[in-house]
Amino acid sequence: MESEKVVPKKYLLPFILITSLFALWGFANDITNPMVAAFKTVMEISNAKASLIQFAFYGGYATMAIPAALFVQRFTYKKGILVGLALYAVGALLFYPAARYEEFTFFLLSLYILTFGLAFLETTANPFILSLGSEKTATRRLNLAQAFNPMGSLLGMFVASRVVLVALESDKRNAAGDLIFPTLDEATKAIIRTNDLMIIRNPYVILGLVVIAMFIIIAAVKIPVTNQSDKIEPWQSAKRLFSNRNYREGVIAQVFYVAAQIMCWTFIIQYADNLGIDKATAQLFNIVAMGLFLFSRFVSTLLMKYVNARVLLIYFAFGGIISISGAIFIEGMTGLYCLVATSAFMSLMFPTIYGIALRGVGQDATLGAAGLVMAIVGGALMPPLQGFIIDLGQIGFLPAVNVSFVLPLICFVVIAVYGYRADRLLKKADLV
Repeated sequence: MESEKVVPKKYLLPFILITSLFALWGFANDITNPMVAAFKTVMEISNAKASLIQFAFYGGYATMAIPAALFVQRFTYKKGILVGLALYAVGALLFYPAARYEEFTFFLLSLYILTFGLAFLETTANPFILSLGSEKTATRRLNLAQAFNPMGSLLGMFVASRVVLVALESDKRNAAGDLIFPTLDEATKAIIRTNDLMIIRNPYVILGLVVIAMFIIIAAVKIPVTNQSDKIEPWQSAKRLFSNRNYREGVIAQVFYVAAQIMCWTFIIQYADNLGIDKATAQLFNIVAMGLFLFSRFVSTLLMKYVNARVLLIYFAFGGIISISGAIFIEGMTGLYCLVATSAFMSLMFPTIYGIALRGVGQDATLGAAGLVMAIVGGALMPPLQGFIIDLGQIGFLPAVNVSFVLPLICFVVIAVYGYRADRLLKKADLV
């Protein structure tokens, strides 16, 4: 039956068009993660302060997710997407004046505004994809759409590695592998800083122009209205959602998942740096990790045809626990390989937690989606703490950068527990 297809034929074009946006925000996410290490060097700041990039980036989600949901509830998915693209473009283009004034705070503000747009896009696109067909195939449909997110992420990582990081004068090293930049006089540093900030700026400005083009395309195409349910009172909806144990615990699990993802992808460079690997080369390991993530996303989407999504979530969480434990306790390249392998186990987590948490919420889906997007704030809260741990240098017999990955380990434990509890609860409620 058509209703049982993952994507019904009548929704195929809007599905393809909106799915392309998943790649667009994936690019923003993963060109930004390596910038923590870049800004640390060029602005001569600590890991903890550089991690404020992630605080600003993912804090924007927390700030704008609820307003975005209320906007979409009052208007349409299409208008929400257009507002998101407009804010996205503004934030990206603000990198131009930020680089000119060479103010770290200005860069943070630009990223904060940019993620206002991403919050609108994610709050809108995820439930829109879920609505394009049967609820029974909703989680598979979202996993399929989310599979295109790492394609944008891979492109962002490639640009960061082969266009930005490799061109930074501040990251040049001597024969011993030590950074030259800290040893230079202030006048030379100022010249290099100006050059490097322009290099960091350029991809964001180009990205802003691409987003404007997408705005024009989306505005010109007819998008079906699938959120025509009766308008609900936000407070009543919030009360129902808060009293829904599966949803409530799903939001908590999502906070921890996003935190784990951002920590693993942000600080892989610092992990490699501790082994004497330069930033541009270290970013190549991130690209391999994203390649595994992408491959595993397609594999896990296929597996969901045969295995319960909640059971897969538990298995993958245990896989993450094992691989990240290797990154903590095994020093050298083997530990780095374990950290890279962790991405394969993270692949299904975001869309699967998202789909599970929204099962049975009915008319509260729009506000519920906002809560799950707000959960992305996990990416703002934990990276600065991990940066603080890394700044300690050495903890006991292990490098502090290794020990810092205890934080993602805790996150995977929380996700495994959620998968188990959700499976029991939904079976009991006959929402399998």
